[in-house]
Amino acid sequence: MGKVLTIASGKGGTGKTTLTANLGIILARHGKKVLLVDADIAMANLSLVLGMQTSPITLHDVLLGETSIQDAIYEGPEGIEILPSGLSIESYRKIDSERLKSIISTIKENYDFVLIDAAAGVERSVLSALTSSDQVLLITEATPASLADALKTKIITEKLGGHVVAVIINMLRNEKGELEKDEIMKTLEIPCYGEIPYDVEVRRSFYDKKGNPVVIRCPTCPASKAIENIAAKLLGGEVTMETTKESFIKRILRVIFRK
Repeated sequence: MGKVLTIASGKGGTGKTTLTANLGIILARHGKKVLLVDADIAMANLSLVLGMQTSPITLHDVLLGETSIQDAIYEGPEGIEILPSGLSIESYRKIDSERLKSIISTIKENYDFVLIDAAAGVERSVLSALTSSDQVLLITEATPASLADALKTKIITEKLGGHVVAVIINMLRNEKGELEKDEIMKTLEIPCYGEIPYDVEVRRSFYDKKGNPVVIRCPTCPASKAIENIAAKLLGGEVTMETTKESFIKRILRVIFRK
């Protein structure tokens, strides 16, 4: 039976969709059978990143009970499979996102990894994505605001019975004022699976007419190498977590969220 991972964050723009697409491709290169699920049923972007925005049957149709899940799965780059979400606002209004968990359970045994790209925020579709997985990977930037949103997502996930396994720090610029990795791990009380530097090649990949994510278009750039390291963690690489006393920022965030 495959491992189901939801990639989530509390705010938009942290790079969840980009990471989902590229991480799936790296896992497939390691011989794993991978399914990517676009669970952002309101603002679908995964198919856009992969150049597959014209898919005629989508997760919308599956959630509406109008088609089988097998009919909505497409082959993507380097052997990955994709369950895209739709762009129709009309169908979005009719969707029961709570059906996602049962849908995922029917297919996960066919894959080594199922990666769910969750929407930002805490609306109903996000909660469904968080509870449809075995584990949740949090994505944050190295800023207090982004970390606060990530902590809120972690608290909600745990209250729903989910398991947040690690954090990934994205778009790291090594600028003054950015939070350190240790500070982020202490605040969230979870290990870090990797730090992805800000890389102009990621943005350039958005404009690639062939729809090639950065690990295909520029496999040797810093962001691609960082994503390869994250994949290694998911495939069994060692992860260590330091345990130290509560940090100052964590105390502040505990007051804010009253955990």
